[in-house]
Amino acid sequence: MHVLSQSYHGLGLLVRLNWDRALTGFAIFGALAAGAWLASL
Repeated sequence: MHVLSQSYHGLGLLVRLNWDRALTGFAIFGALAAGAWLASL
């Protein structure tokens, strides 16, 4: 049971790290898209 609890905690941490990385990627993409849109005005 302890091992299961630890692996679940590790999985939650991995998901949190991946979500943070995905959010950063979307923020960078959004900034680039906004910059391109402003440049085209």
